[in-house]
Amino acid sequence: MPVCFYSGCIPTPIGELTVIVNDQGAVMRLDFENDSRVHPANAQIPVTQHDDAAVRHVAEQIHQYFAKERRHFDLTLAPLGTPFLKAAWQELAKVPYGTVVTYGELAERAGHRGSARAFGRVNAINPISIVVPCHRVIGANGKLTGFSGGLDKKEALLRLEGSLFQERLL
Repeated sequence: MPVCFYSGCIPTPIGELTVIVNDQGAVMRLDFENDSRVHPANAQIPVTQHDDAAVRHVAEQIHQYFAKERRHFDLTLAPLGTPFLKAAWQELAKVPYGTVVTYGELAERAGHRGSARAFGRVNAINPISIVVPCHRVIGANGKLTGFSGGLDKKEALLRLEGSLFQERLL
């Protein structure tokens, strides 16, 4: 039996998100509409049907997050990637709400000390924004660095969470 994929749009206060789920409802992609990556959200996963009802469970949790009613997501995730990428994204998903880490700290937590650049790349291709919180990773100098949705969105997400990322600059 062929697997079906469904896409839907989720409006947020900082821009529209596009979500893709499989026929089990597991999230495969969650991207801002202005995602700066070269490939569109459906480039790796053939979307067979636009169905906002099929992604309603994701939209509900995203809306709760923006309303500051949710700090942890309870979604099944199914990102496409190598075992290394999937392990790195699992480690990234452990970064708590309202906190930030550097790429080097994240690499060290994952048991890959000295691999800050590799973890920077892992973040850059994270297919599930917000839920796998790549916005919580900053440069070693404490500054905001790359975010596929744009640095303005990264800063907005950190401010929403009450992150004290600016204190790391002192």
